[in-house]
Amino acid sequence: MWCFESCSVQATERFEAVYPTLKEIALAGSPGSKGMKQTTQQILQFAVKAAGEGVADLSREASTVIIWCLTQNPDCYKQWDDLYLDNLEASVIVLRKLVAEWQEQSVKHFTLEPLKVTLTSFKHKNEKALATEEDATLLASFKDAQKHCNVLMGRLSRNHGCMKGMVLMSVALAVGAAVMSQNMHSSDLKKLLVDFDFLNLLS
Repeated sequence: MWCFESCSVQATERFEAVYPTLKEIALAGSPGSKGMKQTTQQILQFAVKAAGEGVADLSREASTVIIWCLTQNPDCYKQWDDLYLDNLEASVIVLRKLVAEWQEQSVKHFTLEPLKVTLTSFKHKNEKALATEEDATLLASFKDAQKHCNVLMGRLSRNHGCMKGMVLMSVALAVGAAVMSQNMHSSDLKKLLVDFDFLNLLS
């Protein structure tokens, strides 16, 4: 028991020591650059470990850092997916934070597609674990994770619906303006619909 607590404290201290330096380097880097990607992946590795240490203040800070890494580098989603099963508690904390702060956090992402892909992977892993896992504590964590994944997937679907509606409205306005001008031939109208991928939007 003493060894576990000692190792936990050491891991926490290592994260607290290295995190400010890594983040300072990351903030000084150019978004999307190779150096930035490498740094965010390094930070994510430390932050995931720290978030699962069971220290409330550290978990809150680490989960904020993890989400920051995800917004800065979409490749971090794949890294998070790889770390998921071995760091379940940390992932639950991050998922819970994303649910609680969805309006604030969702707008920080350049694209939400990596999140959707990652959540789909998490759900498959959760479903498999829920069907086979016998440990009560782990089962509770997987159920919690699955609940948060379902909420986030629902919100992503609603976001997609809103964006789709806005695009459809834009197409309708463009077509309406063209028809009103009475200068558009049927071939021009067809080209406009193809350019907007209108038929796929309706499906």
